[in-house]
Amino acid sequence: MALLHQPPARAPGQKVDFNTIAPPANYVPGLGRGATGFTTRSDIGPARMAPEMPSGLPGKTQEEKRDDDGALDDTKFDEFMGNDAGALASFGEYDQDDREADNEWDRVDDIMDERRRDRREKKLKEELEKYRAANPKIVEQLAPYKRKLAEVTDAEWEAIPEIGDYTIKKHKRMESFVPVPDTLLAKAAAEKDTVSALDARAMSNGLETPGGMATTNLTEIGEGRRTVVSLNLDRMADSVTGQTVVDPKGYLTDLKSIKVSSDAEIGDIKRARTLLKSVISTNPRHAPGWVAAARLEEIAGKLGDARKLIQQGCELCADSEDVWLEAARLQPPDQAKLVLARGVAQLPKSVRIWMQASRLELDKGAQARVLRRALEQVPNSVRLWKAAVELASPDDARILLSRAVECCPQHVELWLALARLESFEQAQKVLNRARKAIPTDATIWFTAAKLRESHGLDEAQAALKDGQPDSQARSEKMKADTAEAVAKIIKGAVKALTAVAVVIDREAWLKEAEAAERGTTPMVATCNAIVSTVVGYSIEDADRALTWKADAADLIRKGSIETARAVYTHALGVFPGDDSIWRAAAQLEKEHGTPEALDALLSRAVDYCPQAEVLWMMRAKEKWLQGSVPAARQILAQGFAANEDSEDIFLAAFKLEFENGEVERARVILTKARQSRSASTPRVWMKSAIIEREAGVVQRQRELLLEGLKKHPDFAKLHLMLGQLEEQSGNAEAARAAYRAGCVRCMGSVALWRARARLEEQAGALGRARALLEQGRLKNPGNEELWLAAVRTEQRAGNGKAAEALMSKALQEAPTSGRLWAEAVMMAPRPQRKQKGSEALKRCDNDPNVVAAVAQLFQAERKIDKARSWFGRAVVLDPDNGDFWALAYALEVKHGTPETAATVLAKCVSQEPHHGERWQRVSKAPANAHLPVDVLLKRVALDIENPPP
Repeated sequence: MALLHQPPARAPGQKVDFNTIAPPANYVPGLGRGATGFTTRSDIGPARMAPEMPSGLPGKTQEEKRDDDGALDDTKFDEFMGNDAGALASFGEYDQDDREADNEWDRVDDIMDERRRDRREKKLKEELEKYRAANPKIVEQLAPYKRKLAEVTDAEWEAIPEIGDYTIKKHKRMESFVPVPDTLLAKAAAEKDTVSALDARAMSNGLETPGGMATTNLTEIGEGRRTVVSLNLDRMADSVTGQTVVDPKGYLTDLKSIKVSSDAEIGDIKRARTLLKSVISTNPRHAPGWVAAARLEEIAGKLGDARKLIQQGCELCADSEDVWLEAARLQPPDQAKLVLARGVAQLPKSVRIWMQASRLELDKGAQARVLRRALEQVPNSVRLWKAAVELASPDDARILLSRAVECCPQHVELWLALARLESFEQAQKVLNRARKAIPTDATIWFTAAKLRESHGLDEAQAALKDGQPDSQARSEKMKADTAEAVAKIIKGAVKALTAVAVVIDREAWLKEAEAAERGTTPMVATCNAIVSTVVGYSIEDADRALTWKADAADLIRKGSIETARAVYTHALGVFPGDDSIWRAAAQLEKEHGTPEALDALLSRAVDYCPQAEVLWMMRAKEKWLQGSVPAARQILAQGFAANEDSEDIFLAAFKLEFENGEVERARVILTKARQSRSASTPRVWMKSAIIEREAGVVQRQRELLLEGLKKHPDFAKLHLMLGQLEEQSGNAEAARAAYRAGCVRCMGSVALWRARARLEEQAGALGRARALLEQGRLKNPGNEELWLAAVRTEQRAGNGKAAEALMSKALQEAPTSGRLWAEAVMMAPRPQRKQKGSEALKRCDNDPNVVAAVAQLFQAERKIDKARSWFGRAVVLDPDNGDFWALAYALEVKHGTPETAATVLAKCVSQEPHHGERWQRVSKAPANAHLPVDVLLKRVALDIENPPP
């Protein structure tokens, strides 16, 4: 752009009148920025010289620049203006100012486009949705029909006719066959004829048969040649003399083993070869480059070139271990030994080369010699010492390790290995030297403790076998002394390590205790010493009991029983009055200990916690299970003396006598309990009525129930038992009155509302039963059992639609009830049960009732493995529900083996379930009183197979 004429000087603040400024020389208005200059009439005055045109402007017009074909000159193409720039192509120049202006306009366009992007994308999305709605996929069109297939019944499936042949392919056209002409048959027969005479034309030419020539069959000659060739090939293939040429079995395998490189792989190898050649040429002392080049040639199948390359690498990079090891790998074993010998000469301190040289030796003696020569060069290599010790005999290994600990005194494994090979006294000396050499390592102390315990156990075992009268006592004393010595070692370890500023890691030490327990010979004393020493480290005093119980539970879960027992022992020593720790320790002994250890623990527990009634009952129960009923009675008597008028001990004593058939003793105990001020509880009156019901004394049972209701009118089970008594006696009105009084006094008792409605249903008053259940639901909103009772009432009455309607309302009011969803699954028609089960799992996935219902669906479909898995999941979720155990047991009896059924039975006995709809109905029947768990399980399984009406 032309510069304007410099304006005249002016005073500050004075405006410039540009009209008075003279234009510069050769100025033409509008000539800048590529525009065409122009002149006005006022410019026509004195003669002026025409302004010079820019040097870059062409001298021809656009029309003149076109060639004969009408195309522009390609040599004049401009990147911005193009080849055809219109009227402004003859003038102007695209300079920096134009570029900046265009950039600004582009930036403005980008900003405006960004502002309109959301609207544009939204419009594009709407158009796309509209297009998809107008043009749906075939899968989307068929989706509703596929869903309707779930409603098709088995009969409708069977009624679908078979599809015929509606193919549109061309059928074979009918072909006619013409009999073969006789000429063809004659020609075929002539081909196999025997020639018995010579051709007359041959005879005329002088080819006569000399001396009576025999007849020749050319066909047989051809067949004979084929037979000979076949025999030769078979002999070559089946030869066992080493002359086999063709291996018919391994031929295809050999062909598969041949690697055929593709063109792409060959090209990659060539490029890699060029690159690596450049690397080793640029820097010939770069060892990885030689190794890579040799491996590339090996991959390419040129093993000779690989060996040559790595040989050059060995000469140029003689101080690299990798080059020598690669060279040895590419050579045969004999040549590899020579290569490694040269490598050892160049790098006598290389442990890797010495180890590889040892591996190449086939004889153990030769390997040991190589390693000993290596140790002469590298005496501080732990790796070489370990390899040499592994090849040596025990005596030689002891000598080698004695030298090894002198050369590598900071390596703990060498000290420990030497201690294991020495006698007890020498091992103690070795460990003492190790402690001085490495004062910060706790492993040496643990090994010393295990060594002391192992020696003490050996001595105790020897004392037990010597046959002396006091051998048992001496053995026990030796074990006690050993435990004391081990505890002293562990305490000394803590003291010594703390002195050298070693932090005692509680978790790591507990893991060492677990390792001591899980060894080949369990080191219980070492385990106990470690636990008792460090289990209290870094724990606040207020959190000790809770932390120790959590630690013990975690250890039990991992199977470290002795460690957990040691934690409980230490915790009981600190908190002897905490009955929860005593119960947890007793549970551990019950599951993993012996009856004697459990009895000793509970004996100590009741001494420290005499007011803990549960401990007395646990001890009495264990004695009872062991068959010692008098001992159980004595324990309960002691517990009663320590806890006078205790309801739990009264009931425990009653159960002991009642389960063992001592009815009179049980009556006496309950009579004392009823006469006591603090023990005359509703449960005592209920147990008193149960005794009379078992004995069949109806009048006494009624008297006890009425008297108990006077004292405890709000106890629902007394009202329920009274109603059941009157109902069994045939007094329907008295039963109604008992149930009515119970519902008034105990509106929250679901069992009373259900029993009252059931009574009316059996009497034929279905409407009254519905009203009672609805009244119960109003008093107890959201109760799943009342909804379930209403649904089953309609089902028993044959009102399927009403039952489905009630179930829908129940699921709306209690959408997460597992019992309701399980019932809904079983109520659904067979084709819809799977869908209903899937919906139930979504609503309440981990509910055991739903899981058991799904298991029953799998069983109905004969998917036994899946059913077994889901029943197992149900009993894990709720092991106290006997119905799930019975379902699993019935499955194993019907579809499993006797072993699997026995496994389920044993697991159920160990869990001792008490709940479950069928389980409680069977177990509480008078005929099944006092039956063991295994018998009850079998009866509940029979009840499942043959349910009552």
